Amino acid sequence: MTDSIDYEKFSTATPSPASSIASADAFQCDVGSSLLVHPRREPFEYGLLAIPKLIFTDGTLSLSNLKDKLLRLPSPSPHRVDVANLADALHISTVDAELVLDTLASVLPTDVANHESLDVRDLLLFLYIQSYKRLLPKTHKDSAAVVDVWPRTSAFDGYLSALNPLQFKRSTSRRFMPSPADEEAHQLSYLDKHMANMVALLADTTESDGEDSLVLTFDSFQHLGLLIQFSENEHKEVPLSQAAPFFVNSEAGIAAVSVCASKALDWLLQCIANSLEHIAAADKSPARESCMRNICDMDVSVPTHLRTQTVVEGISKASVMKQASEIMGHPVKVLNCHDSVIYLLAPLSYATIYGCSDATVVVGAVGKSLRVEYCERVQIITAAKRICIVNCRECLFFLGINQKPLILGDNHNLQVAPFNTYYPQLEEHLFQVGVTVTINRWNEPLVLGMVDPHDSLSHPAGASDIEPESATCLDPNLFSNFLIPDWLLANWVQSTKCNPFPLPEEYLVAQKRSHVVLDEIKEATSNLELDEHKKRDIASALHMHFKDWLYASGNIRQLYCHQGE
Repeated sequence: MTDSIDYEKFSTATPSPASSIASADAFQCDVGSSLLVHPRREPFEYGLLAIPKLIFTDGTLSLSNLKDKLLRLPSPSPHRVDVANLADALHISTVDAELVLDTLASVLPTDVANHESLDVRDLLLFLYIQSYKRLLPKTHKDSAAVVDVWPRTSAFDGYLSALNPLQFKRSTSRRFMPSPADEEAHQLSYLDKHMANMVALLADTTESDGEDSLVLTFDSFQHLGLLIQFSENEHKEVPLSQAAPFFVNSEAGIAAVSVCASKALDWLLQCIANSLEHIAAADKSPARESCMRNICDMDVSVPTHLRTQTVVEGISKASVMKQASEIMGHPVKVLNCHDSVIYLLAPLSYATIYGCSDATVVVGAVGKSLRVEYCERVQIITAAKRICIVNCRECLFFLGINQKPLILGDNHNLQVAPFNTYYPQLEEHLFQVGVTVTINRWNEPLVLGMVDPHDSLSHPAGASDIEPESATCLDPNLFSNFLIPDWLLANWVQSTKCNPFPLPEEYLVAQKRSHVVLDEIKEATSNLELDEHKKRDIASALHMHFKDWLYASGNIRQLYCHQGE
């Protein structure tokens, strides 16, 4: 997007009769202030959609026209947009329009009861950040090793070790991955560059001495909460209404209070500049360098201001379990884990699984969004509202999912199947995050395209013309339940006693058939009259086949739970 905007419109405005101008003569964000602004990671990590018609490159021109069009359309309540109106305004299908509103709802700072109708101002900011390009990971000297996993036909051939699970396996250093501070600075810089356009989209036009002026009401200003949040002394969250000095003393009728858009913009830009300086200074501190060395190759909770998250990283040939008491509702990232089993048995808001190979990850209940990216030969078992699968290979997904699984990028040999496990508090966790067990759209994948326009990587010419792969349904005869080991759940209070998601008929029939066959084998072997030598031969053969099955199925990883006992 261009940053062209008529700054003369950001002049002192005369309030409309229905509102009042907040006094803004003396407000500034002091350079030494403890008030810091942070980007909300959720819109940038879980809210970007690879739909070309959502990406505008002409500054605020198209979005301003869209705003005017949507506000003129009939709506049950002011400033709201529904699927039909959005599809008509953007000339997209109703499927894509529904995806846009569902995705926007999943990244809003507060839960919304009605996903079918959302605020136009939230939508405008959401569409604006579709121009965002993700931070490019640092390159690796041994980039040719990428072909060990990603074939030469891949769009990522020869680029980054950060995209290669086997390369991760050889060196689990974070040196080539963007740090949380890097990501925060990158997102803040983007907001700094485009904040003028965003404020203009939120502002209302009034007439002063015959000329148009822009004012920002308190209600519109609050919508910036989709993209930014404030903290004091790096930890204590400060609501937008208390952070902004031009609204802090407003009480009665606060929604109608207005401030000159130019002054609000100046204050926001100054706060962003101060926060970028703070990040730069903290990034150079010896304490931070020591902290980053310590979090390599281990599972930790990383506090980054209000962006606290639980990180499980660098686990190899081991098992890790995280419960609700350890996660505390924070977003979770599983990074660079190999040949392992990771249990996240907790109610989660957001979760990311990135750069893993030959692993099994059980994600209990995700109320907002789960993102799985650059994984190979990984089994994901999850109950979630939504999932996005990006650039994965030979992965199997056992899903209890309320929205269509979203598949993006260069994927190969993906399979989907119904949800296949449970643990004692699963139903309680599902209720807490709002996942509905009567809706499971596991077999309705939605494929967007081969190239992610938000990725900073260059892609080979013609890659966007290649037909992207979807996911196939697992053969019902290969479906089996995944049992979480009892020794992991010894102290849990039992409330969920079986899989809460009903199995489709074909999978239920296949499962019952397998149980019948197993019972017949048990009965046949129990009735055999064999000498001790024959019994030992049969036992030895069963053990051998069982061992082969453990390795072939990947269930050998569950035995890692015994390590260290």
